[in-house]
Amino acid sequence: MNQETLKKVFRPSFTTKPIGKGPGLGLSIVYGIVKNHQGKISASSIPGIGTAFEISLPISPPPVA
Repeated sequence: MNQETLKKVFRPSFTTKPIGKGPGLGLSIVYGIVKNHQGKISASSIPGIGTAFEISLPISPPPVA
């Protein structure tokens, strides 16, 4: 996808599907989950090649025994 489209990818209304073929909420939900866990998510894309998403989450402390 081009850079202009990439800027919109985490918006709740974003979708690449035709009208009536899906709500386009998937990436915005993932974004919310990652942010709620103090993580980071980013996307990069090369038009005609593909798109990659990188998610970083903090390490959990070991369980208390």
